[in-house]
Amino acid sequence: MRKLIVSTYVTLDGVIQPLDWSAQNQDPAASQERGRYARDLLYEADALLLGRETYEIFAQVWPTRSAADDGPGEEGSTERINSMPKYVASTTLSGPLEWNATLLKDNIPAEVARIKEEPGQAIVMYGCGELARTLLEHDLIDEFRFWVYPVVRGSGARLFGDGARVDLELVDTQTFDAGFTILTCRPTVKA
Repeated sequence: MRKLIVSTYVTLDGVIQPLDWSAQNQDPAASQERGRYARDLLYEADALLLGRETYEIFAQVWPTRSAADDGPGEEGSTERINSMPKYVASTTLSGPLEWNATLLKDNIPAEVARIKEEPGQAIVMYGCGELARTLLEHDLIDEFRFWVYPVVRGSGARLFGDGARVDLELVDTQTFDAGFTILTCRPTVKA
């Protein structure tokens, strides 16, 4: 079974949007470190799962990029992300979609479960909004990669909504000179 990895930026107080804080350190060495980790994550996977908003943002930018646009440490990322199949979960979009994308419209948890059963590498999902919360409720997320930035914003879209109860097991921690830490967590099995 394929693993579904959710990768998302988050502040210390759980804010995931707006992202005005995520690129706070523009040091070239920090950019290379960040780019290398992001590239390595892309190469762990052979498909992307995106919610509608993330798909619309990515589809405006990535198809027009070339290898020359890859930042330090990101070499090969543009070609990789553009060639990967993308699954887009949306109840409002209609197909066919562009950018090598397939629309998941009906019973999204069942469709994601079916994709996870197909042979292949991991599936990466960027962002952690409504889609991630739905998939978590259906025990479909295998791993979170939280890019934790040492900032507090006080308001904005939250990682998990009020009243959410999620038990996670910390399985790895990587601290980067760029000023952020990646916490790799797995949801614990429900009793």
